[in-house]
Amino acid sequence: MWESLHTVRKYLWRYRRGMALGGLCLVMKDLAQALQPLMIRGAVDSFRSGSAFVRFAGYLVGLALLKGIFQYWMRVILIGISRDIEFDLRNDLFAHLIRLSPEYYARTRTGDIMARATNDLNAVRMMLGPGVMYWFETSLTFILAIAIMTRVDWRLAIFAVMPAPAVSLAVILFGRVIHDRFENIQAMFSDISSRVQENLSGVRMIRAFVQEKAEMRRFEELNRAYIAQNLRLVRVQGLFQPLLEALIGVTFLVVLWVGGQQVLAGRISVGSFVMFNTYMGMLVWPMIALGWVVNLMQRGSASLQRINDILHEQPSIAAPPDAVSLGAVRGDIEFREVTVDYGSGPALNGIDLRIPAGTTLAVVGHTGSGKSTLVNLLPRLFDPTSGAVLLDGIDVRRVDPAELRRQIGFVPQETFLFSATIAGNIAFGVEGATPEQIRRAAEMAGLASDIEGFPMGFDTQVGERGITLSGGQKQRTAIARALLREPRILILDDALSAVDTLTEERILTHLADMMRGRTVILISHRVSTVRQADAIVVLERGEIVERGTHEELVAAGGYYAALSQKQMLEEELESI
Repeated sequence: MWESLHTVRKYLWRYRRGMALGGLCLVMKDLAQALQPLMIRGAVDSFRSGSAFVRFAGYLVGLALLKGIFQYWMRVILIGISRDIEFDLRNDLFAHLIRLSPEYYARTRTGDIMARATNDLNAVRMMLGPGVMYWFETSLTFILAIAIMTRVDWRLAIFAVMPAPAVSLAVILFGRVIHDRFENIQAMFSDISSRVQENLSGVRMIRAFVQEKAEMRRFEELNRAYIAQNLRLVRVQGLFQPLLEALIGVTFLVVLWVGGQQVLAGRISVGSFVMFNTYMGMLVWPMIALGWVVNLMQRGSASLQRINDILHEQPSIAAPPDAVSLGAVRGDIEFREVTVDYGSGPALNGIDLRIPAGTTLAVVGHTGSGKSTLVNLLPRLFDPTSGAVLLDGIDVRRVDPAELRRQIGFVPQETFLFSATIAGNIAFGVEGATPEQIRRAAEMAGLASDIEGFPMGFDTQVGERGITLSGGQKQRTAIARALLREPRILILDDALSAVDTLTEERILTHLADMMRGRTVILISHRVSTVRQADAIVVLERGEIVERGTHEELVAAGGYYAALSQKQMLEEELESI
């Protein structure tokens, strides 16, 4: 609760001048509205005096114009500020999300994040815009009306405020129920969003396994549960609103009865009686709006709490307060007694490995032996459980991750492309890349000839996650993206698995020319990919079991030699 209030205060303070101006318009609008019944009383009591009646009628028209002008600006300013806050909060939320570590996304569903960034964010805007505005407007209208009514006839004013305690109790009780039920609704909306996102991403798999009806059935179950939760909330709201209106109706009857007796007894004038009824009419909207405002506030606070849950997540990988500058990077890499434990057992266990600057290291091993874990440590996608990774003798944990990652060209095992053009995907991360630079990177990655065959060349849209490209084309686009950066260190995590051997050989030749004097780490299951490396290490169950050059490892007769012999036999069979 207090965290939500702190978040609201931070964003409202940012627009304090606009809020003050909007608040002034709100006060002026309510003052003009509160004076209108007084003019009506004056007009009614001076009905027989033509000049006085005209004068009060003129005042009434003037107050109506003022009210309209201030109401317009009140809404423009305050609702406009709520849109500005929504803009800021969405930007801050997105900026925070892209700073979070991969482990957060491993335990959080994408659909849940999207629901909070859209549906919940809209509920917060409604709370900070219409919610705050009408809360103050209705409160001030109520205070002004009761103050004037008390000054005219305090006995009659007591009857007018009789429902206030009952209204307050109803607001407290119903507000709590609305808050809890809306939280459940938002949680179920996240479930639905996650289900839709997963089904759309995996639509090919669903069709391949003929699971359309099964998935539709599961979605219908979620949808029915979501509707049921909404109906539970609607029942509460449906009871809340009529309860308020019933209390107002009873109060109207009492004021009419008691006020009529006051007029007949000559204690108040007809004009005062009309004024009282006008004020009662003015109080109808605050009473009714109170239920709506409470609903907005409870929805908004529930949604703000869900957004705060994300904002309070802290990235496990962050720049240290006394970050060390790398300076001119040579590319000397050392893994010193590195152990990585995911909880289910060590992925890496006591790795000692040095990669001299300007050399190429190849890493091979069975699936799950820790190859990807090893290379993910260098750009600090996560940190080792124990030990240290050093770049040019500096522990990478002492370096700002952004500065570190600018020195590394990384092609991960799972290729990801954006819904953009091929040129846009290649140039990702390099602002101001020229068409010539993009084309050169594509040529080195062995992609240029493929692009020339596309209808729009480099301006061809690749579709979501690069769905319109083949596996090999996606990999080569990712390689071109990494090469365009001209990094001091290049990491290829099984990045040539989807290309044929001829294309692989051409790419490796280009890489050898470009990366001469730079540090390269190659992960592959193909001996043809790694045989020219300066050094090769074999990982098995998180430990280095073999290391040496291609010739040395073949002569050793271990896992690498068996792998090399097997692949040579496969190549001979293919040639036959």
